[in-house]
Amino acid sequence: MDATRKILELNAFDMGTADQLDPAVQSLVKRRRQTFGPTSMLFYERPLNLVKGEGVWLYDADGSRYLDAYNNVPSVGHCHPRVVEAVSKQIATLNVHTRYLYDNIYAYAERLLATMPDAVSNIVFTCTGSESADLALRIARVVTGGTGFIVTENAYHGNTSAVTEISPSSASPEPRPPYVFPVPAPDTYRLPAGEAARRLKEAVRAAIARMHEKNIRFAGFIADSIFSSDGVFPGESGFLSEAVGAVRDAGGLYIADEVQPGFGRIGEKMWGFDRHDVVPDMVVMGKPMGNGFPMGGVAVKPALLTKFGSSSGYFNTFGGNPVAAAAGLAVLDVLESEGLQMNAFEIGAYFRSELRILSSSRNQVGDVRGAGLYTGVEIVKDRTSREPDRGAAEAMVNALRQRNILIGTAGKHGNVLKIRPPLCFSREHADMFLDAFSDVLASAE
Repeated sequence: MDATRKILELNAFDMGTADQLDPAVQSLVKRRRQTFGPTSMLFYERPLNLVKGEGVWLYDADGSRYLDAYNNVPSVGHCHPRVVEAVSKQIATLNVHTRYLYDNIYAYAERLLATMPDAVSNIVFTCTGSESADLALRIARVVTGGTGFIVTENAYHGNTSAVTEISPSSASPEPRPPYVFPVPAPDTYRLPAGEAARRLKEAVRAAIARMHEKNIRFAGFIADSIFSSDGVFPGESGFLSEAVGAVRDAGGLYIADEVQPGFGRIGEKMWGFDRHDVVPDMVVMGKPMGNGFPMGGVAVKPALLTKFGSSSGYFNTFGGNPVAAAAGLAVLDVLESEGLQMNAFEIGAYFRSELRILSSSRNQVGDVRGAGLYTGVEIVKDRTSREPDRGAAEAMVNALRQRNILIGTAGKHGNVLKIRPPLCFSREHADMFLDAFSDVLASAE
C-alpha cells in the first residue's frame, strides 16, 4: 500500500523538471524559487500561469480556459461582480480596525448567526481559517481546563503553530505532541455506514481513555464534517452524532471546522454539522465566507466566550474589518439570490449519479461519494483489493489538466480525486467534466 502522503506532496510540481517548461513559465518558476525559497509548492506536472478568473473559469496567459472544479475558496465564483463591487465600494470608503464602531460588521454578524443553531449566537472575527481554528483551541483549553484534543488521522485545520499540531496531514516532520490524539477517519468505502459511525465513536472513547491514562485532561474534538483531507467521507446524514455524543459524555467540546463544507457547499444544509443533526460548541470558518477575501470567524456558544473572556482577551487587528464585512454580506446575498445551496444539492446529486454510471465498468474507480458540490472519487488498484493507487490518481489529475479541467487529490494515500468547484457549477459544466473524465478513463485502460 502507498505510504501516507502529506498535504503539500499531493499533485505537486517537480521543481527539478522546470527546464522542460515553456521559457515564460520557466522564468516564473525560477523567480518563484528565488523569492519564495524551497517551501512553496505548485500544482500539476505543468504549472498554470494564470491571468484571469471568472465564475467557474480560470484563464492561462497563453489564452487557454480551464474549468475550475477544485477551488472552494471563491465559493460563489471567481471575481463575482457583486462581491467585487461591494469590496471596491467599501475599500474606497472606510477600512479600519475593530476598535471603532461601524454598522456593516454587525449587520453581517446578525445575518450569519441567523444561519446557525440558536445556541451558537456569538461570533469572533479573524482574518483566516487558521486563526479561527487557533482561537477555537484557545477557548476550548480555557473553558475545559484541558489540553487534550482528538483529530482524525489525516486532518488539515490550518497552519499556525498550534493548528499545525492538530493537522496530521501537514508537511511538518515533527511527531505529534503528546496531547494530540489522532483517530481513524470514518472510511465509508471499506466499512458499512453504521459500522463506520460505531468505529468512530469507539475510537473517540478509546482516545479519551488513553488521555486519562496519561493524566491529560480532555479538551475537545475538532472535525471537518465531510472529512475532506482524510479522503472525502460525508457518510450518511446523522452518522457523526454518535462520536459527538461520546465527546459530550466525557466533558469535551465539539469544534466544527466548516471552512470547506460550510456556506451551502453540501447542498442539503447550510452547514456540514447540521447535516448530522448536531449542535457544535464552536464553528470555525475561513476564506470562502468572503469569496476569497481574507476573513474568518469562530461562532461560539455565549457561555463559552464569557468564560474565556473572563480570563483571556482576544483582539485581531483587522478581523471583521468593514471590507471583510462587505465581502461577507455580498456572499450571503449571492448565495440567496442565485439559489446556490440548492444548485449544489441538485448538481452534486446529478454529477455523482453520472460519475457512478460512467465508472461502473472501470476497475480502477472504487467509489464515488460526496455531498452537494464536494465529491471524492477513490482510485484503487482493483475493486477486489481496494488498495489505494496514488500513481493512477495523479495521472488522472494531470490528464484532466491536459483537457482543461482542474481538480486535486486528497486522502492519506493521495488516491482520492477531490472535486469541489465554485457553487455556480452548472449541469453544463458537470457534463463537460464527465466527457473529459470518460476520455481519461478510456485512455487509462
